[in-house]
Amino acid sequence: MIVSSEDDPVLTAEQQAVVDQPWDTRLLVTAGAGTGKTHTLVRRMDALVGHIDPDEALEASELLVLSFSRAAVRELRDRIARHGEHARRVRVQTFDSWAYSLLMQAYPDQEWSALSFDKRIRAATDAIEKGALEAMEAGPPAHVIIDEVQDLVSVRREMVESLLDRLQDACGFTLVGDSAQAIYDFQIEEPEEYADRFDLFLRWVRASYSDGLVELRLTRNFRSVTPESRIALPLGPAIQAIGSAPEGADAAAEQLHGELRELLLDLPDLDSLTDAFTLDSLQSFPGTCAILTSDNRQALIVSELLHTQGVPHALRRSLQDRPVPYWVAELSRRTEAATLNEEQLRELLGGFPLPEGTDLDRVWRALRVAAGGTGRGTLDMTRLRRLVAERRFPDELADPEPARLIVSTVHRSKGSEFDRVVLLTPPTVAELRRRNDELDVPAEARALYVAMTRAREDLYRVTAPETVTVLRHKPTSRWYRGVPSQRHRWRRDGVEVRAGDVSVLEPADALNEAPGAQSYLLEQVRPGDAVTFRRRDAIPMGPEQSPRYAVLHKGREIGDASEVFRNELYSVLKVGATWEIQWPEEISGLRIDCLESVAGSPAAGANAGLGNHGVWIAPRISGIGRFRRPAATEEEQE
Repeated sequence: MIVSSEDDPVLTAEQQAVVDQPWDTRLLVTAGAGTGKTHTLVRRMDALVGHIDPDEALEASELLVLSFSRAAVRELRDRIARHGEHARRVRVQTFDSWAYSLLMQAYPDQEWSALSFDKRIRAATDAIEKGALEAMEAGPPAHVIIDEVQDLVSVRREMVESLLDRLQDACGFTLVGDSAQAIYDFQIEEPEEYADRFDLFLRWVRASYSDGLVELRLTRNFRSVTPESRIALPLGPAIQAIGSAPEGADAAAEQLHGELRELLLDLPDLDSLTDAFTLDSLQSFPGTCAILTSDNRQALIVSELLHTQGVPHALRRSLQDRPVPYWVAELSRRTEAATLNEEQLRELLGGFPLPEGTDLDRVWRALRVAAGGTGRGTLDMTRLRRLVAERRFPDELADPEPARLIVSTVHRSKGSEFDRVVLLTPPTVAELRRRNDELDVPAEARALYVAMTRAREDLYRVTAPETVTVLRHKPTSRWYRGVPSQRHRWRRDGVEVRAGDVSVLEPADALNEAPGAQSYLLEQVRPGDAVTFRRRDAIPMGPEQSPRYAVLHKGREIGDASEVFRNELYSVLKVGATWEIQWPEEISGLRIDCLESVAGSPAAGANAGLGNHGVWIAPRISGIGRFRRPAATEEEQE
């Protein structure tokens, strides 16, 4: 048993029972919203590695700890650093980064970085079944810890099932989840799996390990401290049981969604996001605050409204989106050394501004694990640059979102908690059905429950902004602004800009003054700053591409639109076969998401005067822009 210190919360009897299970236990833990799951997992890791009996203690390398998002990984690593006594060397990874690591060790000669996340997961599943675990540097794990198992669907579910099947009697596991928070069923592509989706992985675990499975529950909520923030908690057990409801899942979910909505409507209303009182309360609130939306369209519109009103905030990224922080490229630019020790790393990083909250102790620990040199206490700079190029940079060091006010979809807020949560007033199930004939009612009920259980103190609602003129372009999955048109149902008047829309083939201003552009980005460009895409040429780059667009910040060029953006802008604007596109002169209303380190051609970097390491700083842009067209507009065509 681990003894708690004054700054380390004392475990409840439920939590202690989880922590004290032997390493070879097959353990399934149901942990409701806010029940101290993360703290319990950290103490479980500590107990497994630091067991008083040497024969029962595991090495840190024998623990495989997997979670869904970089935010969850960072939270676990932070908790380990604060409260872990023995588990500080345990590495926590996302499913995607672990799958990549497995493939690189099993088949190092193949180009895995070129595959999508899902294709790498499928390849890792196949590798597991062919014995790749036995070929890993640390060998097969002795204990597997997986967080948020209710969200294991599709290819990730198949990978974890193959992993546990392969390990069989040689390994214990700790699986933690909550059926009430299963909100990723929309990722299921197979019709048969979707039809049988309710608790599919949990049912597999119970069937596969029926003889020796230990099931425990965490029920005491520690997150919510006010009656308002606890208002949805009593419905948690009913939400968990939706899949087995005798009246059917849809009927049970519709009833629960209505009950949750009524509870929310009884809470204080902040009116609209253009109301002066609402805006002032968002800006003056001293704690963390999140405005949660049902989809990314609402999030983009809410973010635009806040920017228009001068309210600082961050727009939360996709859970799979892990930009490498800009300081990695600047670190490479400032040294030609092959290796760095800790003192040299700290000295170099102290020479330029770092993101708020950067912990240099954590930076050094994570980089040593991922890119350690051959010498003791050294960092291999070549390996560090390779991590950027191969998109294997440590999850826990991915660029943070330090703003006190976050705008996020409910799905992207999963696993997070905030002092104050503001929800957009949700439609009824009947209203949702009128918009979507294939509505997943259980998913809507669970998403509303998850949203209402993120708050520690305040839970409010606000009138949802109008989004009827923002539509999704299905071939590219981009949102665009639509204006009613006589010739076509909607004329395009703006388009979403997102990660990957700034070219990384060359550094900004490569032909003129690339080092100066890098310094400008570092010193002058900040998250939330306004940027514009301005057309460079009259003629498109290819038969199914737009012309080139420069990225401008206060009139200064800081990059170019990528080929992906040019292709998809063409696709969005090509409404019909005979439609002659009038390319927008500018796309305004866009914002800096962050500065990130990107990997391009070493030759391109050298030719631009940035050295031959092939890593430099680039802006990442987000927002749903507005078009400014030339005189010959599409209205005149009509």
